[in-house]
Order: sequence, then structure tokens, then C-alpha cells
Amino acid sequence: MSCVLAAASKSSIQVDLEEGSPVVFARLPERPWGPTDELPKHVVDKLMAGAQSGSSLCVLRDSFSSFDQRERPVSQLMRKLPGGVLAMSSDLCRPHSRTLVDEYDVDAATGAARRRPWSFPVDLVSYVHQQEILSVLVPDVEAAEVEAMTAVRGASLGVRQSTNTILMVSPTAFGFNEQAAQDNSFMHVASAPGAGSELTRTVLREYAGLHHALTEVAGVQVEMYEHHLSHGTPDAVFPNNWFSTHAEGEGDGKVGEATMVLYPMKCPNRSAERRVETIQSLRSRFDYSKLVDMSGEEANKKYFEGTGVLVLDRINGTAYVDLSERADAGLAADWVEKIGYSNLVTFRSSDLRGSSVYHTNVMMAIGTGVAIVCAESVKDDRERQHLLASLRKTHEVVEISLKQQDSLCGNALEVEGGKGLPLMAMSTQAYRAFTDDQLRVIRRHVQDIVHAPIDTLERVGGGGVRCTLAELF
Repeated sequence: MSCVLAAASKSSIQVDLEEGSPVVFARLPERPWGPTDELPKHVVDKLMAGAQSGSSLCVLRDSFSSFDQRERPVSQLMRKLPGGVLAMSSDLCRPHSRTLVDEYDVDAATGAARRRPWSFPVDLVSYVHQQEILSVLVPDVEAAEVEAMTAVRGASLGVRQSTNTILMVSPTAFGFNEQAAQDNSFMHVASAPGAGSELTRTVLREYAGLHHALTEVAGVQVEMYEHHLSHGTPDAVFPNNWFSTHAEGEGDGKVGEATMVLYPMKCPNRSAERRVETIQSLRSRFDYSKLVDMSGEEANKKYFEGTGVLVLDRINGTAYVDLSERADAGLAADWVEKIGYSNLVTFRSSDLRGSSVYHTNVMMAIGTGVAIVCAESVKDDRERQHLLASLRKTHEVVEISLKQQDSLCGNALEVEGGKGLPLMAMSTQAYRAFTDDQLRVIRRHVQDIVHAPIDTLERVGGGGVRCTLAELF
């Protein structure tokens, strides 16, 4: 739900909801040391000066700051923006920097405010989500350029970089895929899939932990599938390669309708992952009115493996493609034209062993406000500078090393958590390979980082967390 914002000051800000009474967020003149049952009229008048009649009052408290620290002014926590968008400081998502909300009702007769019966202090970010206020996270709400940030632009356009709904395929018949190993240097030889496979069971235990972290901790909605040995799809756990989905308005407003795209896969046993019943179910359930089927290019030995080779800036309409055996340059250009994106950035990258990086999403990731990239892997100087310049126009960039790329730091995906805010999902191996400074930069743009250990799947399958997640827009 969008909102209209008014009456902003350092001590208060009014949010006029589309439904219900307006809300004023405010600080008390002196720091309270707990909830205050009643606020006198003269205090309420000062806090709600200029507010619409009938507004309710939310008093903010920094309960996790020591007694000698000054409470942060409201203007550092949130800011009204054009288009009914509320910009909120990403710092509010850190446990030690959270602000709590006490709710009050203002008595029209006396002008005093009483604390709402049986209400309890609630986290400010959670409260904004509960009120269905259209909000975005930004590193600094007072920055002059905040209105030009991609997060704000996306919210104003009604376009999201990430989604709360993900398709996953449980590795119920996982095993080493000899076909895929021909050009994936991240893979390590292990047993083929089969009945009684200890490898399959080990990977399933890891995968269950990832699913739990995403659904039960992060609040992501997951459409879950499984596969059987008879399907002949040992890599089905990586579903983002054979299809992608795109919301109306994506790509700087140029995607005209909800779209599903099917892709040509290099390996025959990966082509088999395009199960007709799955495609039909997804199109029906999520109303993808347009289908773009590129899979016929397999007959021409041309391949373009979905959001494995496409790393997308969905808000600004830029597609990034690392050209390889699995990413044909001509098909990349065709994709941009058919889907409606404005910009295509192509390059070639390599890994620590000098091998071509098989998928773009191994060496880079793009969130709403932050991008992760292994620029070092792009050996051509012009290509590298063009890639970095394009990313820096719209995002804060975290550059990772070739060694970090090998730990799959680039194989991350921004998802939308249960509070409607972005989270960065990655493996525990990747998380531990980032430096503290790099993690701080990522956290400036997301509610949190969610990670889970999937070491066996990464070692044998050659893909990380991002590869296991197919976005449903």
C-alpha cells in the first residue's frame, strides 16, 4: 500500500495511509525509560503540530542504546519521498540499532494521548510492514541523492528487483552430472545418482537446512518440486537455468505483460528439466500470459541458460551476460529485444584455473541497491571498465577476488523477506569468504543476509545458493 507523507521534521513525521487514520511517528522531548501510559495535551500538541485531525501517535524509542547516548532524530530514520514512498534507514534492521514503537490514541475531547490497550512495543520496521506502508531501505535517508537511488526509483515505478516467491526443486535424485562437468570447473567428481545413494542423502540434509532458513527464518514463500531417478535430471536442483519469469513493468517499465521464458540448455539431461506439467502449472498458477520459448535453439547448438547466464537489473532494464559455451551472444541480443530490456552488457570472464566461467551468476549478483562482482575475472580491460561503469551508475559495488569467486561469493541472490524487505541469500561458504567490510556494504542495502551450509552440493554440483532459486514474479 502506498502512502502520502506530510509534516516531516527532525522530531516527527506524518504518514497518511490509504486506509485508516493517519499515523505520526515522533520522539518525546525527553527520553523515556519505558512505555508512558498517558501523554499530556501540551506534549501531544507539540509532537503532532500540523498533523491531520484523528491521527494516531507512535512514539519511537531507542531501547538498545545506552543511557548516555542521544536518541536518533526521526529525520535520520525515515524520510518522505515523492510518489508515496517512505525511505527507511537500513541501519534499523540491525538488531542493536532497532527502534521500538509504542502506539497511542489521541482523545479528541482532552487532547491527551493514552497508550493503546494491550499493545506492546514493536519493532519499527515490522510496524511499517504491518501497516502496509510502501517503504524502501536506503543507507542514508538524509543523503541528497536518495531520490535517485534504484530502490526508490523501483518503488515509485512499482517494480521490484526481488520477489518473495521462489521455485525450488529438492535434490531427491541428485548425483554427479558428467555432462555438465565438461565445462564447469567448479564441479568435483562424485558418485552418479542411484538408489541408496549416500551422496543424495547428504545433499538433501544440507538442502533441507537451506529451505528452512529461507522459509522459516527469512519468510520466503517456496513452491517446492521434487524429481525421480527416472526423470534423468541429476542437476534438477538448479531450476533457474531452464526458465525465468518477468513481471509487467519490469525493465524500466518496458516489459508489457507477465512473461515466462524457456531456455536452450547445453546438456541433454538438463534440457529434460523442462517438464511440461511444471510449465503448465506455473503459467496457470502465476498468470504468465506471454511465453517466450527459446529452447528450439538447441537444435542449432546455440545455448542460453536462463538466469544462470543472465544477471538482471530488473528495475533499470540492464542485462549482464558473461559470454561462454552456455551463453550465445546472438541469443543474448535476441533476449533483450524480445523481453524489452534497454541495455545489454557482455564480457568474458575466467576463474582461478584459467577456465571460462560457465555462468554469469557465479561471478556477479545484483540486488536493489548493491552489486557483487568479480571484476578481476574479466581480463579484457575495456570490457572490465565498461562492466564496472555500468554497475556503478545504479549500485554500490562490492568487488570480490578470484579466490572469493571460487568460494561462490558471486553466487548470491536478493530475495524479498517476510517483512517485504530485501534479503541477500548465499551459502555459508560464501558468507565466510566475504570480508567484514564487504559484508557491511551489503548490509547497507538489505534487511539481513541469510545463509546456510550446502558444501556438498557446491562441491559436487558446482553451483551455490543462487543456482537453487528460480524467481517467480
